[in-house]
Amino acid sequence: MIIALESASSDPSLALAERDGSLLASDGWEGEGRQASELLPHLLVLLASAGRELAETSAIAVGIGPGSFTGLRVSMSLAKGLALALEVPLLGVPSLDAWLAAEPDARAAVARAGAQDAFVLMRGGAVPRIVAAAELASLVGSSLVVAASEVAAAFALPSAISPRRGAEAVALRASRRLIEDAGGDDLERLEPWYLRAPRGTVPAGGEVR
Repeated sequence: MIIALESASSDPSLALAERDGSLLASDGWEGEGRQASELLPHLLVLLASAGRELAETSAIAVGIGPGSFTGLRVSMSLAKGLALALEVPLLGVPSLDAWLAAEPDARAAVARAGAQDAFVLMRGGAVPRIVAAAELASLVGSSLVVAASEVAAAFALPSAISPRRGAEAVALRASRRLIEDAGGDDLERLEPWYLRAPRGTVPAGGEVR
């Protein structure tokens, strides 16, 4: 069983899937910044409702961002802790790619990058980019986008769907990687993908500290 966690936004999600990618159970909710206290309790409830045990886990998958600084740190810490304790592979999956995979009708995925900026991945785009709030409307127009409810409200996105199914796509992407090479990412080196250094950090020797 694969456990997938995705909290690159204030609308986090979880999923349980078989190693072949078939979905067992999922959960998504409006977290409003409470991922630190909600992720693990929601996971335990999801496991119980699916009649599964942590001991059945064969891999942990986690969305790596870009997105919420706090949300990404919380899910990454939980994912690494579970992978280490259960001695199973850990696989990181780009969050906005997963959001678009989960919502095939959406033109773009949008996550908060700051008070006046957003991370945006257009469908078919190679990598997300940082866009000022003033430019966002002209970029996505009235098209359907995947964005957390607070982001949709803050950036006046007229047609948005929550990324609450993101973990389902994270689980499927992880399953495909496991089928291809049966390996995971380096537990020590896997880090959230911020695109730019978080406020208050400075580069030191090529690394963000």
